[in-house]
Amino acid sequence: MTLKQLENLIEVDQDITDDAYGTYYDKRTIEQLLNYGIIILDKPPGPTSHETVAWTKRILKLPKIGHSGTLDPQVSGVLPLGLGEATKALGVLLFGPKEYHALGRVHSLPSKEKLHEVIELLTGEIYQKPPQRSAVVRQTRTRTIYEFEVLEQKERLLLTRVLCEAGTYIRKLYYDLGEILGPGATMIELRRTRVDQFRETDGLVTLHELANAFALWEEKKDDSKLKSMIKPVELALSELKSVIIRDSAVDAMCHGAQLAIPGILKISPNLKKGDIVGIYTQKGEAVALAESTMDEEEIRDATKGYAFETKRIIMAPNTYPKKWRTKPSKE
Repeated sequence: MTLKQLENLIEVDQDITDDAYGTYYDKRTIEQLLNYGIIILDKPPGPTSHETVAWTKRILKLPKIGHSGTLDPQVSGVLPLGLGEATKALGVLLFGPKEYHALGRVHSLPSKEKLHEVIELLTGEIYQKPPQRSAVVRQTRTRTIYEFEVLEQKERLLLTRVLCEAGTYIRKLYYDLGEILGPGATMIELRRTRVDQFRETDGLVTLHELANAFALWEEKKDDSKLKSMIKPVELALSELKSVIIRDSAVDAMCHGAQLAIPGILKISPNLKKGDIVGIYTQKGEAVALAESTMDEEEIRDATKGYAFETKRIIMAPNTYPKKWRTKPSKE
């Protein structure tokens, strides 16, 4: 498995990696995955997202698990979980698009033309005020509906698919649909089928499957099922631009140092100042999230200075040895 974000990078300098330190991202042991892994959970309807995380902690016997993007108790579907240090990488998923499949009822039967017209009206940038029972301040804000379509209709029942910007309230979207149609509409059931690059069709993990796989590993030392359910944390960063650094720069970054030019080996093409990037070791391990302070050309031409401002450290300190090597200046 090759990480797509590490393909076709521009080489700035060359170095070799010491196999005595770190682990290739796709060669982690189950113990390492339980600290640097993500699980794309199929949240059941009923519990809150917080309760679902608490159950997962109990199942996996882990002290630290985080989730990306709260789902209301009755909503089911895609809930990415970060295990251990991987919780620090989940924030990047909060801003990506979300997809939902919603079942709703319109209070009177509209013509197909009228329904299509209203759905067109609710596609694109819309205004939304969060519902009264919401965790955010109730201020009207804009949200973008990228795609809104009726998949199936049986009299007044509608099955719809919505691809939207993060922070969109689908129940409110149905309410607005009903208001424009006239007699009203109510959402009955909702399932999230995509969070950024993670889709329901890629295969989700249920709590029961997770509990069975963990028991199999604990009791029979068979980690095959559990390993198939925990993905490397790096997959969460696949939509970001990338930077590969030399081994000697890794620990300094983990201890809070900013990434200087001599530590850089490869960068994504068309890197722009202000881009949020994933920083990786030569083994493909995520080290940190950072903001670029230079464009691609500036990085290639510079021999010193700081090129990235660290935003979030993912890798635990002391994974790599403490040392720093500078790149000789160009003649």
